[in-house]
Amino acid sequence: MEHGAIHFVAAALFLGFAIPGLAVKIGFYGFVLGLTVVHLAIDWLKLRLVGSSTLEDGAATFLGDQAIHALTVFLTAWLIARPPFVTLLAKIQWAQSAIEKPLFVTVVYIAVMFGGGYIVRSLVKPLTKQDMSVLAETSNEMQNAGMYIGWLERFVVLTALVLQSPATVGLILTAKSIARYPEMKSVRFAEYFLIGTLLSMSLGIVGGIILLKFLHGAVTLSR
Repeated sequence: MEHGAIHFVAAALFLGFAIPGLAVKIGFYGFVLGLTVVHLAIDWLKLRLVGSSTLEDGAATFLGDQAIHALTVFLTAWLIARPPFVTLLAKIQWAQSAIEKPLFVTVVYIAVMFGGGYIVRSLVKPLTKQDMSVLAETSNEMQNAGMYIGWLERFVVLTALVLQSPATVGLILTAKSIARYPEMKSVRFAEYFLIGTLLSMSLGIVGGIILLKFLHGAVTLSR
């Protein structure tokens, strides 16, 4: 009951103060009370099903529970506001278009930065099996540093292309070559370094091309 009371009071206060004139309508409190009862019923049903081992208390159950809660909140909000269907559809389409670009850009960045690291490691790993000394450093700290450098490298390449500044990509390769110049005397290390770097940068370039096409409709780079 305490949980339900907190839910009712919080909803009534936030909505009542957020929307002018809503707090003086008796029907509004009826909708909030109904939402609270449904909220408690969902929680009770979930506990019963989990307790009887009908449902497993895991991520899927949690996500399903939250989805049902969100649906009840949406329906209650619609019943309170009663917007015309055309207006509601227009707002949904606006929200979809507003989050589409940021979501797609985020997905590409994550895939290129982090997913690209797995691709690079899996492709260059056969080189290290033949001669482990090509890495020069075998400590976990240095291996982690290399992983972070790869993340930053693909992030910078991707961002440079999105900002239409391809010259920055060349600076990255130059900076890495200078930093690794002493080890480049080893042919085996030079091969490993070039293959890994070019693979990593290629993934960044592919991601940049995808984003340029998505954001601008064409792949154009300033000179």
